[in-house]
Amino acid sequence: MSAQSFLYGTVVLLAASIFNRAVGFIYQIFMMRLIKPEGVGLFSMIFPIYVMVLVLASLGIPVAISKLVAEEMAVNNLPGAYRIFRVSLAIICVSALLFTILLVIASPLLVRYLFPNPSVYLCFVTLIPGVLIVSICSAFRGFFQGLQRMSPTALTQAVEQLVRVTAGLSIAWILLPRGVEYAAVGISLGVVCGELLGFLFMLYIYLTRRPRFSFQPGVKAPPWQLARIFNLGIPVTLTRFVSTALMSLDALLIPRRLQFAGMSMSDSTATYGQFVGIAEALFFTPGVITIALATALIPAVSDAAAQGRIPLVRSRIEEAIRITIVVGSLVAAVFLVLPHELCQILFGYRSAGDALLMLALSGPFLYLQQTTTGILQGLGRAGIPFKNLLKASVLKILGIYYLTSIPGFGILGTALSMGCTYVLMSLLNYRDLKRITGLRIDPAYCVLKPVLASISAALVMLQLKTVMAPSLLPGFPGLFIYLAGGSFSFFLVLYIIGGISESDVKKMRFIMKR
Repeated sequence: MSAQSFLYGTVVLLAASIFNRAVGFIYQIFMMRLIKPEGVGLFSMIFPIYVMVLVLASLGIPVAISKLVAEEMAVNNLPGAYRIFRVSLAIICVSALLFTILLVIASPLLVRYLFPNPSVYLCFVTLIPGVLIVSICSAFRGFFQGLQRMSPTALTQAVEQLVRVTAGLSIAWILLPRGVEYAAVGISLGVVCGELLGFLFMLYIYLTRRPRFSFQPGVKAPPWQLARIFNLGIPVTLTRFVSTALMSLDALLIPRRLQFAGMSMSDSTATYGQFVGIAEALFFTPGVITIALATALIPAVSDAAAQGRIPLVRSRIEEAIRITIVVGSLVAAVFLVLPHELCQILFGYRSAGDALLMLALSGPFLYLQQTTTGILQGLGRAGIPFKNLLKASVLKILGIYYLTSIPGFGILGTALSMGCTYVLMSLLNYRDLKRITGLRIDPAYCVLKPVLASISAALVMLQLKTVMAPSLLPGFPGLFIYLAGGSFSFFLVLYIIGGISESDVKKMRFIMKR
Protein backbone atom coordinates (compact mmCIF):
# COMPACT_ATOMS: atom_id res chain seq x y z
CA MET A 1 0.00 0.00 0.00
CA SER A 2 1.57 3.29 -1.11
CA ALA A 3 1.53 6.43 1.02
CA GLN A 4 -0.94 7.99 -1.42
CA SER A 5 -3.25 4.97 -1.22
CA PHE A 6 -2.99 5.02 2.55
CA LEU A 7 -3.92 8.70 2.68
CA TYR A 8 -6.66 8.26 0.08
CA GLY A 9 -8.12 5.38 2.09
CA THR A 10 -8.08 7.59 5.16
CA VAL A 11 -9.95 10.35 3.31
CA VAL A 12 -12.58 7.89 2.03
CA LEU A 13 -13.10 6.53 5.53
CA LEU A 14 -13.20 10.08 6.83
CA ALA A 15 -15.96 11.05 4.37
CA ALA A 16 -18.12 8.10 5.45
CA SER A 17 -17.45 8.78 9.12
CA ILE A 18 -18.27 12.47 8.75
CA PHE A 19 -21.69 11.62 7.34
CA ASN A 20 -22.58 9.30 10.23
CA ARG A 21 -21.12 11.65 12.82
CA ALA A 22 -22.90 14.66 11.28
CA VAL A 23 -26.28 12.95 11.56
CA GLY A 24 -25.53 11.95 15.14
CA PHE A 25 -24.30 15.41 16.06
CA ILE A 26 -27.38 17.14 14.63
CA TYR A 27 -29.49 14.60 16.51
CA GLN A 28 -27.63 15.47 19.71
CA ILE A 29 -28.38 19.18 19.22
CA PHE A 30 -32.10 18.65 18.66
CA MET A 31 -32.32 16.12 21.48
CA MET A 32 -30.68 18.53 23.93
CA ARG A 33 -33.00 21.35 22.95
CA LEU A 34 -36.10 19.10 23.05
CA ILE A 35 -35.74 17.02 26.22
CA LYS A 36 -33.29 19.36 28.01
CA PRO A 37 -30.17 18.32 29.97
CA GLU A 38 -32.15 16.33 32.54
CA GLY A 39 -33.69 14.11 29.87
CA VAL A 40 -30.32 13.61 28.19
CA GLY A 41 -28.84 12.82 31.60
CA LEU A 42 -31.47 10.13 32.25
CA PHE A 43 -30.81 8.47 28.89
CA SER A 44 -27.03 8.78 29.26
CA MET A 45 -27.12 6.99 32.62
CA ILE A 46 -28.62 3.82 31.17
CA PHE A 47 -27.17 3.65 27.66
CA PRO A 48 -23.66 2.48 28.69
CA ILE A 49 -25.26 -0.32 30.73
CA TYR A 50 -27.29 -1.30 27.67
CA VAL A 51 -24.14 -1.39 25.51
CA MET A 52 -22.37 -3.52 28.12
CA VAL A 53 -25.20 -6.05 28.08
CA LEU A 54 -25.05 -6.12 24.26
CA VAL A 55 -21.36 -7.02 24.49
CA LEU A 56 -22.11 -9.87 26.88
CA ALA A 57 -25.10 -11.12 24.86
CA SER A 58 -23.17 -11.31 21.57
CA LEU A 59 -20.18 -13.06 23.22
CA GLY A 60 -17.83 -11.55 20.63
CA ILE A 61 -19.20 -14.06 18.14
CA PRO A 62 -19.78 -11.57 15.26
CA VAL A 63 -16.00 -11.00 15.12
CA ALA A 64 -15.45 -14.78 15.12
CA ILE A 65 -18.02 -15.17 12.31
CA SER A 66 -16.25 -12.57 10.20
CA LYS A 67 -12.84 -14.17 10.63
CA LEU A 68 -13.91 -17.83 10.27
CA VAL A 69 -16.19 -17.19 7.29
CA ALA A 70 -13.33 -15.33 5.58
CA GLU A 71 -11.05 -18.32 6.19
CA GLU A 72 -13.59 -20.71 4.67
CA MET A 73 -14.14 -18.47 1.66
CA ALA A 74 -10.38 -18.26 1.12
CA VAL A 75 -10.49 -21.97 0.23
CA ASN A 76 -13.83 -21.59 -1.64
CA ASN A 77 -15.74 -23.55 1.02
CA LEU A 78 -19.12 -21.82 0.95
CA PRO A 79 -20.94 -24.70 2.72
CA GLY A 80 -18.38 -24.46 5.53
CA ALA A 81 -18.96 -20.71 5.79
CA TYR A 82 -22.70 -21.26 6.12
CA ARG A 83 -22.20 -23.96 8.77
CA ILE A 84 -20.16 -21.51 10.86
CA PHE A 85 -22.82 -18.85 10.42
CA ARG A 86 -25.73 -21.11 11.36
CA VAL A 87 -24.01 -22.46 14.49
CA SER A 88 -22.94 -18.96 15.55
CA LEU A 89 -26.41 -17.53 14.92
CA ALA A 90 -27.98 -20.24 17.09
CA ILE A 91 -25.55 -19.48 19.94
CA ILE A 92 -26.23 -15.74 19.72
CA CYS A 93 -30.01 -16.26 19.69
CA VAL A 94 -29.90 -18.36 22.85
CA SER A 95 -27.48 -16.02 24.60
CA ALA A 96 -29.39 -12.84 23.66
CA LEU A 97 -32.71 -14.35 24.72
CA LEU A 98 -31.28 -15.34 28.12
CA PHE A 99 -29.86 -11.85 28.71
CA THR A 100 -33.15 -10.25 27.63
CA ILE A 101 -35.10 -12.33 30.15
CA LEU A 102 -32.49 -11.66 32.82
CA LEU A 103 -32.72 -7.90 32.26
CA VAL A 104 -36.52 -7.94 32.47
CA ILE A 105 -36.33 -9.77 35.80
CA ALA A 106 -33.47 -7.72 37.23
CA SER A 107 -34.49 -4.24 36.02
CA PRO A 108 -36.40 -3.25 39.22
CA LEU A 109 -33.38 -4.22 41.35
CA LEU A 110 -30.97 -2.35 39.03
CA VAL A 111 -33.04 0.81 39.24
CA ARG A 112 -33.37 0.56 43.01
CA TYR A 113 -29.75 -0.21 43.89
CA LEU A 114 -27.59 0.74 40.90
CA PHE A 115 -28.86 3.80 39.03
CA PRO A 116 -28.48 7.18 40.77
CA ASN A 117 -31.93 8.34 39.63
CA PRO A 118 -34.98 5.99 39.84
CA SER A 119 -36.71 7.96 37.05
CA VAL A 120 -34.66 5.96 34.52
CA TYR A 121 -36.84 2.84 34.96
CA LEU A 122 -39.18 3.28 31.99
CA CYS A 123 -36.34 4.51 29.79
CA PHE A 124 -34.26 1.45 30.67
CA VAL A 125 -37.05 -1.11 30.25
CA THR A 126 -37.88 0.33 26.82
CA LEU A 127 -34.35 -0.42 25.60
CA ILE A 128 -34.40 -4.11 26.61
CA PRO A 129 -35.90 -5.52 23.33
CA GLY A 130 -32.91 -4.04 21.52
CA VAL A 131 -30.61 -6.61 23.12
CA LEU A 132 -32.14 -9.45 21.10
CA ILE A 133 -32.51 -7.40 17.91
CA VAL A 134 -28.97 -6.00 17.82
CA SER A 135 -27.32 -9.29 18.80
CA ILE A 136 -28.99 -11.23 15.99
CA CYS A 137 -28.35 -8.47 13.46
CA SER A 138 -24.65 -8.44 14.42
CA ALA A 139 -24.38 -12.08 13.37
CA PHE A 140 -25.61 -11.25 9.87
CA ARG A 141 -23.21 -8.30 9.68
CA GLY A 142 -20.32 -10.55 10.69
CA PHE A 143 -21.34 -13.03 7.96
CA PHE A 144 -21.31 -10.43 5.18
CA GLN A 145 -18.06 -8.92 6.43
CA GLY A 146 -16.52 -12.40 6.24
CA LEU A 147 -17.68 -12.52 2.61
CA GLN A 148 -15.87 -9.17 2.09
CA ARG A 149 -19.18 -7.44 1.45
CA MET A 150 -19.20 -4.26 3.51
CA SER A 151 -22.18 -2.54 1.86
CA PRO A 152 -24.88 -4.46 3.82
CA THR A 153 -23.37 -3.30 7.10
CA ALA A 154 -22.99 0.28 5.87
CA LEU A 155 -26.53 0.44 4.45
CA THR A 156 -28.22 -1.06 7.51
CA GLN A 157 -26.28 1.21 9.86
CA ALA A 158 -27.37 4.24 7.82
CA VAL A 159 -31.01 3.09 7.94
CA GLU A 160 -30.70 2.43 11.67
CA GLN A 161 -29.27 5.88 12.35
CA LEU A 162 -31.82 7.77 10.26
CA VAL A 163 -34.78 5.91 11.79
CA ARG A 164 -33.35 6.36 15.26
CA VAL A 165 -33.11 10.11 14.77
CA THR A 166 -36.53 10.68 13.21
CA ALA A 167 -38.43 8.21 15.39
CA GLY A 168 -36.64 9.21 18.60
CA LEU A 169 -37.22 12.93 18.20
CA SER A 170 -40.82 12.44 17.01
CA ILE A 171 -41.83 10.14 19.88
CA ALA A 172 -39.99 12.30 22.43
CA TRP A 173 -41.87 15.38 21.15
CA ILE A 174 -45.21 13.56 21.45
CA LEU A 175 -44.45 12.33 24.99
CA LEU A 176 -42.83 15.55 26.24
CA PRO A 177 -46.08 17.02 27.69
CA ARG A 178 -46.14 14.07 30.13
CA GLY A 179 -42.72 15.04 31.51
CA VAL A 180 -38.99 14.70 30.91
CA GLU A 181 -39.02 11.09 32.10
CA TYR A 182 -41.41 10.12 29.29
CA ALA A 183 -39.54 12.20 26.72
CA ALA A 184 -36.42 10.14 27.55
CA VAL A 185 -38.54 7.04 26.93
CA GLY A 186 -39.17 8.41 23.43
CA ILE A 187 -35.43 8.53 22.79
CA SER A 188 -35.13 4.89 23.91
CA LEU A 189 -38.02 3.89 21.65
CA GLY A 190 -36.26 5.63 18.78
CA VAL A 191 -33.15 3.52 19.40
CA VAL A 192 -35.18 0.29 19.35
CA CYS A 193 -37.13 1.35 16.24
CA GLY A 194 -33.89 2.11 14.41
CA GLU A 195 -32.36 -1.20 15.40
CA LEU A 196 -35.50 -3.09 14.35
CA LEU A 197 -35.69 -1.45 10.91
CA GLY A 198 -31.95 -1.97 10.44
CA PHE A 199 -32.33 -5.66 11.28
CA LEU A 200 -35.32 -6.12 8.94
CA PHE A 201 -33.37 -4.48 6.14
CA MET A 202 -30.39 -6.74 6.85
CA LEU A 203 -32.69 -9.78 6.80
CA TYR A 204 -34.06 -8.66 3.43
CA ILE A 205 -30.53 -8.32 2.03
CA TYR A 206 -29.63 -11.77 3.36
CA LEU A 207 -32.72 -13.42 1.84
CA THR A 208 -32.31 -11.79 -1.55
CA ARG A 209 -28.55 -11.29 -2.08
CA ARG A 210 -26.72 -14.01 -0.19
CA PRO A 211 -24.57 -16.45 -2.18
CA ARG A 212 -26.47 -19.68 -2.77
CA PHE A 213 -25.62 -23.37 -3.03
CA SER A 214 -27.31 -26.71 -2.40
CA PHE A 215 -27.10 -27.90 1.21
CA GLN A 216 -26.18 -31.52 1.78
CA PRO A 217 -28.64 -33.00 4.32
CA GLY A 218 -27.13 -34.55 7.43
CA VAL A 219 -23.90 -32.53 7.30
CA LYS A 220 -23.30 -30.96 10.72
CA ALA A 221 -20.69 -28.62 12.10
CA PRO A 222 -17.87 -30.59 13.77
CA PRO A 223 -17.48 -30.09 17.55
CA TRP A 224 -14.07 -28.42 17.14
CA GLN A 225 -15.76 -25.65 15.21
CA LEU A 226 -17.56 -24.55 18.37
CA ALA A 227 -14.19 -24.32 20.10
CA ARG A 228 -12.86 -22.09 17.31
CA ILE A 229 -15.86 -19.78 17.62
CA PHE A 230 -15.53 -19.40 21.39
CA ASN A 231 -11.72 -19.15 21.31
CA LEU A 232 -12.04 -16.13 19.05
CA GLY A 233 -15.15 -14.65 20.64
CA ILE A 234 -14.34 -14.80 24.35
CA PRO A 235 -11.15 -12.63 24.27
CA VAL A 236 -13.03 -10.01 22.24
CA THR A 237 -15.88 -10.13 24.75
CA LEU A 238 -13.55 -9.68 27.72
CA THR A 239 -11.83 -6.69 26.14
CA ARG A 240 -15.05 -4.97 25.13
CA PHE A 241 -16.73 -5.83 28.41
CA VAL A 242 -14.02 -4.11 30.42
CA SER A 243 -14.17 -1.03 28.15
CA THR A 244 -17.97 -0.75 28.35
CA ALA A 245 -17.92 -1.51 32.08
CA LEU A 246 -15.63 1.47 32.60
CA MET A 247 -18.06 3.66 30.61
CA SER A 248 -20.94 2.35 32.70
CA LEU A 249 -19.05 3.11 35.89
CA ASP A 250 -18.65 6.73 34.76
CA ALA A 251 -22.40 6.99 34.08
CA LEU A 252 -23.23 5.66 37.53
CA LEU A 253 -20.48 7.36 39.52
CA ILE A 254 -20.55 10.95 38.23
CA PRO A 255 -24.19 11.78 39.17
CA ARG A 256 -23.72 10.21 42.60
CA ARG A 257 -20.59 12.25 43.31
CA LEU A 258 -22.38 15.40 42.15
CA GLN A 259 -25.13 14.62 44.65
CA PHE A 260 -22.46 14.09 47.31
CA ALA A 261 -21.15 17.58 46.48
CA GLY A 262 -24.56 19.00 47.43
CA MET A 263 -26.62 18.89 44.23
CA SER A 264 -30.19 17.62 44.18
CA MET A 265 -31.02 14.50 42.17
CA SER A 266 -32.60 16.58 39.42
CA ASP A 267 -29.70 19.05 39.24
CA SER A 268 -27.06 16.32 39.22
CA THR A 269 -28.90 14.55 36.38
CA ALA A 270 -29.13 17.79 34.37
CA THR A 271 -25.47 18.67 35.01
CA TYR A 272 -24.40 15.20 33.91
CA GLY A 273 -26.62 15.54 30.83
CA GLN A 274 -24.92 18.83 29.91
CA PHE A 275 -21.49 17.28 30.30
CA VAL A 276 -22.22 14.17 28.23
CA GLY A 277 -24.63 15.71 25.74
CA ILE A 278 -22.82 18.99 25.07
CA ALA A 279 -19.21 19.20 26.31
CA GLU A 280 -18.24 15.62 25.44
CA ALA A 281 -20.29 15.66 22.22
CA LEU A 282 -18.30 18.67 20.98
CA PHE A 283 -15.03 17.35 22.36
CA PHE A 284 -15.30 13.94 20.69
CA THR A 285 -16.57 15.17 17.30
CA PRO A 286 -13.12 16.05 15.80
CA GLY A 287 -12.09 12.50 16.67
CA VAL A 288 -13.90 11.38 13.52
CA ILE A 289 -10.67 12.30 11.71
CA THR A 290 -8.36 10.34 13.99
CA ILE A 291 -10.73 7.36 14.20
CA ALA A 292 -10.70 7.16 10.38
CA LEU A 293 -6.92 7.52 10.50
CA ALA A 294 -6.63 4.75 13.10
CA THR A 295 -8.87 2.46 11.03
CA ALA A 296 -6.73 3.00 7.93
CA LEU A 297 -3.53 2.52 9.94
CA ILE A 298 -4.35 -1.03 11.01
CA PRO A 299 -3.90 -2.63 7.55
CA ALA A 300 -1.28 -0.07 6.42
CA VAL A 301 1.05 -0.67 9.36
CA SER A 302 0.30 -4.41 9.42
CA ASP A 303 1.21 -4.73 5.74
CA ALA A 304 4.52 -2.88 6.13
CA ALA A 305 5.42 -4.80 9.30
CA ALA A 306 4.65 -8.15 7.66
CA GLN A 307 7.11 -7.29 4.89
CA GLY A 308 9.78 -6.40 7.46
CA ARG A 309 9.97 -2.83 6.17
CA ILE A 310 10.62 -1.16 9.52
CA PRO A 311 11.64 2.23 8.04
CA LEU A 312 8.29 2.35 6.22
CA VAL A 313 6.50 1.43 9.46
CA ARG A 314 8.23 4.31 11.26
CA SER A 315 7.48 6.69 8.39
CA ARG A 316 3.77 5.88 8.44
CA ILE A 317 3.61 6.15 12.22
CA GLU A 318 5.33 9.55 12.18
CA GLU A 319 3.02 10.81 9.44
CA ALA A 320 -0.05 9.63 11.37
CA ILE A 321 1.16 11.23 14.61
CA ARG A 322 1.91 14.51 12.81
CA ILE A 323 -1.57 14.63 11.24
CA THR A 324 -3.10 13.89 14.64
CA ILE A 325 -1.16 16.66 16.36
CA VAL A 326 -2.05 19.12 13.58
CA VAL A 327 -5.76 18.34 14.01
CA GLY A 328 -5.54 18.30 17.80
CA SER A 329 -3.67 21.61 17.99
CA LEU A 330 -6.27 23.46 15.94
CA VAL A 331 -9.13 21.89 17.91
CA ALA A 332 -7.48 22.81 21.23
CA ALA A 333 -7.22 26.45 20.09
CA VAL A 334 -10.92 26.51 19.14
CA PHE A 335 -12.07 24.95 22.42
CA LEU A 336 -9.86 27.29 24.47
CA VAL A 337 -11.14 30.45 22.79
CA LEU A 338 -14.75 29.60 21.87
CA PRO A 339 -16.06 27.02 24.40
CA HIS A 340 -19.02 29.07 25.63
CA GLU A 341 -19.93 30.34 22.16
CA LEU A 342 -20.04 26.78 20.79
CA CYS A 343 -22.19 25.50 23.65
CA GLN A 344 -24.56 28.48 23.56
CA ILE A 345 -25.05 28.80 19.80
CA LEU A 346 -25.29 25.08 19.00
CA PHE A 347 -27.03 23.72 22.09
CA GLY A 348 -28.39 26.73 23.96
CA TYR A 349 -26.46 26.10 27.21
CA ARG A 350 -23.56 28.47 27.71
CA SER A 351 -22.64 27.03 31.12
CA ALA A 352 -21.56 23.74 29.51
CA GLY A 353 -18.60 25.66 28.07
CA ASP A 354 -16.85 25.57 31.46
CA ALA A 355 -16.36 21.79 31.22
CA LEU A 356 -15.37 22.04 27.53
CA LEU A 357 -12.75 24.65 28.43
CA MET A 358 -11.37 22.29 31.09
CA LEU A 359 -11.14 19.49 28.49
CA ALA A 360 -9.60 21.66 25.75
CA LEU A 361 -5.88 21.15 26.36
CA SER A 362 -6.30 17.37 26.58
CA GLY A 363 -7.88 17.25 23.09
CA PRO A 364 -4.62 16.52 21.21
CA PHE A 365 -3.91 13.70 23.66
CA LEU A 366 -7.36 12.13 23.19
CA TYR A 367 -6.88 12.09 19.42
CA LEU A 368 -3.28 10.85 19.80
CA GLN A 369 -4.59 8.03 21.98
CA GLN A 370 -6.96 6.96 19.20
CA THR A 371 -4.23 7.05 16.54
CA THR A 372 -1.61 5.21 18.59
CA THR A 373 -4.16 2.55 19.52
CA GLY A 374 -4.77 1.91 15.81
CA ILE A 375 -1.02 1.71 15.18
CA LEU A 376 -0.47 -0.81 17.98
CA GLN A 377 -3.37 -2.91 16.71
CA GLY A 378 -1.84 -2.84 13.23
CA LEU A 379 1.41 -4.13 14.74
CA GLY A 380 -0.47 -7.03 16.31
CA ARG A 381 -0.11 -5.61 19.83
CA ALA A 382 -3.78 -5.00 20.64
CA GLY A 383 -3.23 -6.05 24.25
CA ILE A 384 -0.92 -3.09 24.94
CA PRO A 385 -3.48 -0.27 24.54
CA PHE A 386 -5.96 -2.35 26.53
CA LYS A 387 -3.52 -2.61 29.45
CA ASN A 388 -2.75 1.10 29.16
CA LEU A 389 -6.48 1.83 29.22
CA LEU A 390 -6.81 -0.06 32.49
CA LYS A 391 -3.92 1.89 34.03
CA ALA A 392 -5.30 5.25 32.90
CA SER A 393 -8.80 4.32 34.07
CA VAL A 394 -7.59 3.91 37.64
CA LEU A 395 -6.52 7.57 37.56
CA LYS A 396 -9.85 8.59 36.02
CA ILE A 397 -11.99 6.77 38.58
CA LEU A 398 -10.00 8.15 41.51
CA GLY A 399 -10.21 11.64 40.03
CA ILE A 400 -13.96 11.44 39.46
CA TYR A 401 -14.53 10.06 42.96
CA TYR A 402 -12.57 12.75 44.77
CA LEU A 403 -12.62 15.83 42.52
CA THR A 404 -16.27 15.67 41.41
CA SER A 405 -17.45 15.60 45.02
CA ILE A 406 -15.75 18.93 45.88
CA PRO A 407 -18.50 21.57 46.40
CA GLY A 408 -18.23 24.32 43.79
CA PHE A 409 -15.94 22.24 41.58
CA GLY A 410 -18.30 19.40 40.67
CA ILE A 411 -18.41 18.57 36.98
CA LEU A 412 -15.18 20.48 36.37
CA GLY A 413 -13.49 17.83 38.50
CA THR A 414 -14.93 15.19 36.18
CA ALA A 415 -13.60 17.06 33.13
CA LEU A 416 -10.16 17.41 34.71
CA SER A 417 -10.08 13.70 35.55
CA MET A 418 -11.07 12.77 31.99
CA GLY A 419 -8.42 15.07 30.53
CA CYS A 420 -5.65 13.62 32.72
CA THR A 421 -6.72 10.13 31.64
CA TYR A 422 -6.31 10.98 27.93
CA VAL A 423 -2.88 12.49 28.58
CA LEU A 424 -1.67 9.43 30.48
CA MET A 425 -3.12 6.95 27.98
CA SER A 426 -1.53 8.64 24.96
CA LEU A 427 1.86 8.92 26.66
CA LEU A 428 1.80 5.24 27.66
CA ASN A 429 0.90 4.24 24.08
CA TYR A 430 3.65 6.44 22.65
CA ARG A 431 6.21 5.00 25.08
CA ASP A 432 5.33 1.47 23.97
CA LEU A 433 5.49 2.47 20.30
CA LYS A 434 9.01 3.82 20.79
CA ARG A 435 10.02 0.61 22.55
CA ILE A 436 8.59 -1.65 19.83
CA THR A 437 9.59 0.24 16.67
CA GLY A 438 12.44 2.50 17.76
CA LEU A 439 10.31 5.45 16.65
CA ARG A 440 11.83 8.92 16.92
CA ILE A 441 9.68 11.77 15.69
CA ASP A 442 11.02 15.19 14.76
CA PRO A 443 9.71 17.37 17.64
CA ALA A 444 10.06 20.64 15.74
CA TYR A 445 8.24 19.37 12.65
CA CYS A 446 5.60 17.23 14.34
CA VAL A 447 4.91 19.17 17.55
CA LEU A 448 6.40 22.67 17.73
CA LYS A 449 5.18 23.96 14.37
CA PRO A 450 1.54 22.83 14.84
CA VAL A 451 1.57 24.35 18.35
CA LEU A 452 2.87 27.70 17.00
CA ALA A 453 0.19 27.65 14.30
CA SER A 454 -2.49 26.94 16.91
CA ILE A 455 -1.30 29.92 18.98
CA SER A 456 -1.68 32.15 15.92
CA ALA A 457 -5.18 30.75 15.33
CA ALA A 458 -6.14 31.44 18.95
CA LEU A 459 -4.88 35.04 18.71
CA VAL A 460 -6.81 35.63 15.49
CA MET A 461 -10.04 34.28 16.98
CA LEU A 462 -9.56 36.40 20.10
CA GLN A 463 -9.00 39.48 17.96
CA LEU A 464 -12.09 38.74 15.88
CA LYS A 465 -14.13 38.38 19.08
CA THR A 466 -12.84 41.77 20.23
CA VAL A 467 -13.42 43.57 16.93
CA MET A 468 -16.80 41.96 16.21
CA ALA A 469 -18.66 41.97 19.50
CA PRO A 470 -21.42 39.33 19.70
CA SER A 471 -23.97 42.14 19.55
CA LEU A 472 -22.68 43.15 16.10
CA LEU A 473 -22.67 39.68 14.57
CA PRO A 474 -24.48 37.21 16.84
CA GLY A 475 -25.23 33.52 16.46
CA PHE A 476 -24.04 31.28 13.65
CA PRO A 477 -22.63 34.03 11.37
CA GLY A 478 -20.29 35.26 14.08
CA LEU A 479 -19.26 31.73 15.08
CA PHE A 480 -18.58 30.86 11.44
CA ILE A 481 -16.33 33.92 11.00
CA TYR A 482 -14.40 33.10 14.18
CA LEU A 483 -13.84 29.49 13.06
CA ALA A 484 -13.02 30.42 9.45
CA GLY A 485 -10.55 33.12 10.49
CA GLY A 486 -8.83 30.88 13.02
CA SER A 487 -8.58 27.93 10.61
CA PHE A 488 -7.24 30.08 7.78
CA SER A 489 -4.63 31.61 10.08
CA PHE A 490 -3.66 28.16 11.36
CA PHE A 491 -2.97 26.61 7.97
CA LEU A 492 -1.38 29.77 6.57
CA VAL A 493 1.11 30.01 9.44
CA LEU A 494 1.70 26.27 9.33
CA TYR A 495 2.58 26.52 5.64
CA ILE A 496 4.82 29.58 6.12
CA ILE A 497 6.88 28.00 8.91
CA GLY A 498 7.23 24.72 7.03
CA GLY A 499 4.70 22.63 8.93
CA ILE A 500 3.13 21.64 5.60
CA SER A 501 5.60 20.14 3.15
CA GLU A 502 5.56 19.90 -0.63
CA SER A 503 4.84 16.18 -0.33
CA ASP A 504 1.68 17.03 1.63
CA VAL A 505 0.56 19.29 -1.22
CA LYS A 506 1.28 16.57 -3.80
CA LYS A 507 -0.72 14.01 -1.82
CA MET A 508 -3.68 16.36 -1.60
CA ARG A 509 -3.51 16.93 -5.37
CA PHE A 510 -3.46 13.15 -5.86
CA ILE A 511 -6.56 12.77 -3.69
CA MET A 512 -8.41 15.53 -5.54
CA LYS A 513 -7.63 13.85 -8.88
CA ARG A 514 -8.95 10.54 -7.59
